[in-house]
Amino acid sequence: MNNLVVLPIVIPLFTGMFLIMFKERIFFQRLLAFLALAGTSGVTYFLIYQIDHLGIQTLQMGSWPAPYGITLAVDMFSALLLLTGNIVALLCLLFAFRSLDPQIETTYFYPLFLFLITGVNGSFITGDLFNLYVFFEVLLIASYVLVSLGGKRRQLREAMKYVVINVISSTLFLFAIAYLYSLTGTLNLAHLSVRVAESGQDGFTTVLALLLLLVFAIKAGLFLFFWLPGAYSAPPTAIAALFAALMTKVGIYAIFRMFTLVFYHQLSITHLFIGILAAVTMILGGFGASAFGEIKQILTYNVIIGAGFILAGLATYTPEGLGGSVFYLIHDMISKALVFLIGGTIIHLTGTTKLKDMSGLIRSHPVLGWMFFLAILALAGIPPLSGFVGKVLVTEGTFSSGYYWLGAIGLAASLMILYSLLKIFMNAFWGETVLSIEEEKGTTRGLMLPVVTLAALTVVIGLFAGFFVPYIEQAAYGLLHPELYIEAVFAGNPIP
Repeated sequence: MNNLVVLPIVIPLFTGMFLIMFKERIFFQRLLAFLALAGTSGVTYFLIYQIDHLGIQTLQMGSWPAPYGITLAVDMFSALLLLTGNIVALLCLLFAFRSLDPQIETTYFYPLFLFLITGVNGSFITGDLFNLYVFFEVLLIASYVLVSLGGKRRQLREAMKYVVINVISSTLFLFAIAYLYSLTGTLNLAHLSVRVAESGQDGFTTVLALLLLLVFAIKAGLFLFFWLPGAYSAPPTAIAALFAALMTKVGIYAIFRMFTLVFYHQLSITHLFIGILAAVTMILGGFGASAFGEIKQILTYNVIIGAGFILAGLATYTPEGLGGSVFYLIHDMISKALVFLIGGTIIHLTGTTKLKDMSGLIRSHPVLGWMFFLAILALAGIPPLSGFVGKVLVTEGTFSSGYYWLGAIGLAASLMILYSLLKIFMNAFWGETVLSIEEEKGTTRGLMLPVVTLAALTVVIGLFAGFFVPYIEQAAYGLLHPELYIEAVFAGNPIP
């Protein structure tokens, strides 16, 4: 057992609880929130080192043996997402320091920010289906409040829509948990894997698997994503970027975990359904990104396209497809945060979200413009940037598994991403300069550090892909071999 496993949950949770008592002390809240996320990132980096050398790290809370106690488990897949997520959250936090209204900062912004990260980290770490539900609710409750911070009418309207759809999905989640427990007698993920394998994943179990897929698909913004564009475009930029980078990824992670560890016996049903879901999501997201003329709407639909593309790799259930999905998932977390921060900065400068009302920013803000162009190339999968390797591997996986139609849709979706983001670039940065620096509604002072850092990460991950690929391959291998996860959780003890 490794006690470090619980720290990514404990550090942000207790820091957030402590900061509640210092509502008015903004500098103190900023400092502690920054240190909490930096500390969590450091712990996660050390966990990756341990997993690479010692294998999957686990912790049985209260020393109760699995499956009777609460299990926490970190494999290479969840550790990579933990590290990426906390680094992105740290950079979004730095952006918030200079972009948020001080009034919002005094309405428990930093505790809520840390509670959301607690829920995200807990979802990546938990080895129990019910606790996955608990951590989902922790991050969702925090996100409900974050969406509505500022109290604008649009924010409150979108927050209400966001609450309603997630309450429905959470209710369905509870139903699925109850039925699954009645069927198997356990909610421990490793034990569930054993029990479902023993039963051969019969028809009723497969129906429950598809119900869970529906639940997680709603939370990940797949197919039934009508709530997502409004919810992600209403809050301040730092919050929207955090949502785009992390919130949908938790749902995607849950799908990957359940359909590689537990429900992998009926690939012709479950994974074909995942492939169809991915294809429809990419198509609809592409239409939405191309149709709208507002920055936030376009960026939000690109989040939807990315989620569909990541699932395409899971549908293949091949080493190439899964490895590509993991690589692209990491890239997508970084790149989506980057484009949302840049998009928010553009709106901050121009005072509008409409593309037709902005032009010529490249002359006064060349660094911002070329950072956005870099992000476009990365999201489109242009070498040697971070999106290239993931797109190649996922496409290879779809072709090798016979899903030619899914690979073709994925490639077409890349073109839709390129077109929609170039539309922002050409309208916002090219053309006649509409506003001089003196006439701009805001400034980029203090906002460029997280933007440049995220842009640098997309370049580094792409150029030095050879360094990251072994970790990605290890993550994919673990997903394809659930027995490794089971052995780590039970640690040689008899499986009841």
